[in-house]
Amino acid sequence: MSRSGFASKSYHTRGLVLRTHKLGEADRIITLLTPNGIVRAVAKGVRRTSSRMGATLEPFMEVNALLVMGRNLDIVSQAQLRNPYGQLLVMDYPSYTVANAMSEIAERLLETDSDSTLQQYQLFHGAIALLSKQRVDSGAVLDSYILRALSVAGWAPSFTNCVRCGKPGPHQALHVQLGGVVCPECRPSGSLSPHPITIEYLQALLEGDWSTVAQAGPRARKQAADIVANYLQWHLERAVNSLRLVERN
Repeated sequence: MSRSGFASKSYHTRGLVLRTHKLGEADRIITLLTPNGIVRAVAKGVRRTSSRMGATLEPFMEVNALLVMGRNLDIVSQAQLRNPYGQLLVMDYPSYTVANAMSEIAERLLETDSDSTLQQYQLFHGAIALLSKQRVDSGAVLDSYILRALSVAGWAPSFTNCVRCGKPGPHQALHVQLGGVVCPECRPSGSLSPHPITIEYLQALLEGDWSTVAQAGPRARKQAADIVANYLQWHLERAVNSLRLVERN
């Protein structure tokens, strides 16, 4: 996060706690996703039972924070709870593991994409809020988030028109490295042949069409999850470790 816009040594921001690390005997380092990017700050004394901020600065809580600029890390001076998403997610293990995977992905994307921080924040916030309601399959929320986050970062896939020539679909082949479906004339070697319903499901995930997503069967969900994971790894150029812990229905 750029600090050049702050005239004083302290500043207010809203944000979502991505993760925390212990520091010393009573402190924590808080990684916060804000509308202006990633902030890492020290929350002093929050591991003491008497701390008022301890429960507020837990993973996936949305907060209003007052931070003081530091030489290496900022310092959390105050934190007020906006939405207790973390309290809801911690009660459902599949949802909690998905939230952790999304956090890792958000950090990775913002390491290389500083031009769309507000959009990435809004997208992550919406996905966490939806996940906490537990009305949509957690795996579907994850896959939708990945596709949309990659789109915001400039890697939008196409599941309707051929990614090479633009010919309208539907098309039966898909090439992960090219970023979507390909027509018979453009189909390169190594292309996949997913079930047509899987391709429709991928498009529904990309659009956030939850009524269509809810109708998909286990085969389409499994095929789509593998395609999405491969597409993510292709662009990040490394695996997302927390994806291995995600439980799929």
